[in-house]
Amino acid sequence: MIQKHFEMLTDARVQGRTLHNLLEIVLITILATIKGCDSWYHIVDFAKVRKDWLKEKFGLKLINGVPSHDTFQRIFELINPKEFEKCFVNWVRTICSLHKNEFVNIDGKTVRGSRDTNNPPVHLVSAWANENKLVLAQKKTSDKSNEITAIPELLDLLDIKGCIVTIDAMGCQKAIAEKINSKKADFVLALKANQSTLHDDVKIYFEGIPYEEKPFFKEITRDKGHGRIETREYYLTTDINWIAAKERWAGLKSIGKIKSTVSRNQKETTEIRYYISSLTNIGLFSKAVRSHWGIENSLHWCLDVIFNEDKQRSRKGHTAENFAVIRKIALNMLNKTPTDEPMSLKGKLRKCAYDEDFFLKVMFINSE
Repeated sequence: MIQKHFEMLTDARVQGRTLHNLLEIVLITILATIKGCDSWYHIVDFAKVRKDWLKEKFGLKLINGVPSHDTFQRIFELINPKEFEKCFVNWVRTICSLHKNEFVNIDGKTVRGSRDTNNPPVHLVSAWANENKLVLAQKKTSDKSNEITAIPELLDLLDIKGCIVTIDAMGCQKAIAEKINSKKADFVLALKANQSTLHDDVKIYFEGIPYEEKPFFKEITRDKGHGRIETREYYLTTDINWIAAKERWAGLKSIGKIKSTVSRNQKETTEIRYYISSLTNIGLFSKAVRSHWGIENSLHWCLDVIFNEDKQRSRKGHTAENFAVIRKIALNMLNKTPTDEPMSLKGKLRKCAYDEDFFLKVMFINSE
C-alpha cells in the first residue's frame, strides 16, 4: 500500500503517550480525501462509519479506535513537511516514468485559506508532468518572490534528464537555467521585465530588423472554440552570438517570440511574449509554450474547483503545506486510474464516493 512510502516519517509526538498509529492516520486521510472529504470532521466521520471496512480492506488495526479530529489536525501540524514531501516524491517515482521530451511545467500557487492574522498564506511551487498528468513535487516559499530560491530546491528533488522544463518569468534566472542544464534537461523560460536588459535586447532583435533578413524558424497554430479564434505565430532563432551575457546563461541556444491574436465578436486583441531556451526545434518550442497552461488548467484549477483548496482554513503549524500534499496524492491517484469511458477528474472523485469497486481500483492500481 501507499503508506509504505511514508514509513520514514518522524513521529514528533511524545513517545509512550501516543494512542494512534501515525501511518494509519496518514492513510485514513488519503482515503477520505479521495472519497471527497475536505475537513478533519468529515475525515473522522468517514473513518468511524467505515471502521470495519478499513480493517478488512486495508489492514488497519485501529487498536484505540478512530482518532478525534483534534488528533488528526495536531499530527498534520507536527509532521515535518520536508520529510512528507520527500515521501511523496519517492511514491510518485514508482507510478510515473518521465520519457524524453516530457514537458515539466513549474509554477507557484497560493493556498489563500491558509492566511491568518499574523501570517501570510502559504505559497507552494509545484512541478507538473504535462503528459503524465501527475504532480511530481512541491516546495513551500515564504511568498511569491521567493520562488526564485524554491525552484532550484524543487529541481533537486526531480530526475528530469531529457525533459523540457517550462517556467514563467519569475523563474527566468541564470542560477535556474544552470540547475536545469546540470540535470541534463532543456528549458523554455518566459522573458519579462525582471530581466529588463535581455528582454529589451530580444525585443529589439525581433522587432527591429525585417524577418526576411534573419535566420529563424516559424510555426503557426490556430484554435477555435467558445466563439473565439486564436492564432499563434511562433518564431525561434539560434542567432544569439550577439547576446552580451550569452555565456552566463548555461545551455542557452535560442531565443523565441510568440504573437497571439485572439478574434472574438469582430474584435482582435494581440499579445507578444518573448522567451529564452535551450531548444533548437521550433516544433518542440511551440509545444513547450502551449504545455505550460497545463499546470494552471489541470493542476491549480482542479485543486481549487474540485478539492476546494482555497477554501481550506487549515493553517496551524505545517497543516496547510502537509494537507496540500494529501490533495496532490489524491489528484495523482485519480489521474493515474484508467476508465472504460472518458471521465473527468470530478467524475472520478464522485464515483469513488458511491462505487466501492472503482474506489478500490483507484487505491490498489497506485500501490506499487
